[in-house]
Amino acid sequence: MSYLPTYVVLAAGLLVLILLAVQTIRVLRQFRRTLSMVATNTQDRTGLLRARSAALRVAVAQRRDAPETSNIGND
Repeated sequence: MSYLPTYVVLAAGLLVLILLAVQTIRVLRQFRRTLSMVATNTQDRTGLLRARSAALRVAVAQRRDAPETSNIGND
């Protein structure tokens, strides 16, 4: 019996497996890069939102503590 057809099929299967593995690694690398960009963008936007929220709290606190100045200059 000749084992040549078995070796050819085995080599072709191994080649297909290697090609699929390489393609999967490329896709996963691209996905990881995209995920990193999304995480960075989300963190940046969250930081800006926190800063705006803090500034708004400070402005409201200053406004509450400020004396009434609506009657000054109307005398």
